Amino acid sequence: MKSLKEIYRIGKGPSSSHTMGPQKAAQIFASRNNGVSLFVVTLYGSLAATGRGHMTDVAIRDVLEPLAPVDILWEPSVFLPYHPNGMKFEARDAEGHTLDEWTVYSIGGGALSEGTAQGGIFDTPEVYGMNTMTEIMEWCNSTGRSYWEYVDMCEDSSIWDYLQQVWETMQAAVERGINNEGRLPGPLNLMRKAPIYYVKASGYKQSLQTRGLVYSYALAVSEENASGGTIVTAPTCGACGVLPAVLYHVYKGHAFSDRRILHAIATAGLIGNIVKHNASISGADVGCQGEVGVACAMASAAACQLFGGSPSQIEYAAEMGLEHHLGMTCDPVCGLVQIPCIERNAFAATRALDANLYASFSDGTHRVSFDKVINVMKQTGHDIPSLYKETSEGGLAKDFDTDSRLGGGMPV
Repeated sequence: MKSLKEIYRIGKGPSSSHTMGPQKAAQIFASRNNGVSLFVVTLYGSLAATGRGHMTDVAIRDVLEPLAPVDILWEPSVFLPYHPNGMKFEARDAEGHTLDEWTVYSIGGGALSEGTAQGGIFDTPEVYGMNTMTEIMEWCNSTGRSYWEYVDMCEDSSIWDYLQQVWETMQAAVERGINNEGRLPGPLNLMRKAPIYYVKASGYKQSLQTRGLVYSYALAVSEENASGGTIVTAPTCGACGVLPAVLYHVYKGHAFSDRRILHAIATAGLIGNIVKHNASISGADVGCQGEVGVACAMASAAACQLFGGSPSQIEYAAEMGLEHHLGMTCDPVCGLVQIPCIERNAFAATRALDANLYASFSDGTHRVSFDKVINVMKQTGHDIPSLYKETSEGGLAKDFDTDSRLGGGMPV
């Protein structure tokens, strides 16, 4: 498995696979093509189907247009063999001759691949020797150590400074989001709800206040993401509100130290890393189970560790977080990371707290392992028809009439 820096990427929303990845690809292509007359970028599959709503074209144009005019071609019905998020960059001279051509894939979480087994120019070092939850949990049990200590053993010393930056960015996103009011960009005309939920939560008794605050924190980060604000992929932009909401809530409510929060972030990152290595975190590849489902598993494990869970209890919490999102489709209305994405983040955050509580009542013994659920998620994702995987052609997004709904403002 790669470094946790590959899971936690700091950048601007609204989509890690549709915004961060294509913009990074454009930067790479631009760096090797100065002085050309025209760029032609062809977007395929999911990138083409929901690229306008995810601002894929804007992200690419921001990089390339200062150098030369840009033509973007949309091919939503063409799926390249390696991954649904394919793109082809071409640099042309004044006569229209192709000077350079590059096909690359945005494979989720802001990561890129050239579609080769070795990963090509994106082949970064493997830093983890064990790649399944079962073998890492057995290591924890045999050595008396925790999951975060395995991270500490495998990563270089800079990981803790980086995770501190991740934590600070998460906190900032929550705090911006609960104070920012107004509407979200796009044709749905959705009103930001985080500030309202935050204020209303303060009026409830403790049991309900907990839920209301967690909702508000998850909404805050997800709404910042939808507005193109700076967030952390955890593991993706579309699922970026789940882990920060849980961490911020327990940090404020239980006075955990930053050090303990960083250890929880390390464990959560390890969970996401295992899924990414053995399956996928791309909504275009396996549906929303690979985004919000994995985010819930990450947050479940982090919460369980913070509240003293054993390695087996932490594994159980993560397993429940992912298992109970199996089969979740990725069907963003109008191709925006808004409906149902924002609301899903809020519900997944509370589900993560429930998974922690449920696991803590147990001794950690259960029948279905986290590794088994990963394998099922991967197979389920590949069995789901493509119209339910970030194409906005099925599910909630199908036949959605925005014009008849704009006036009332759809609920998030």
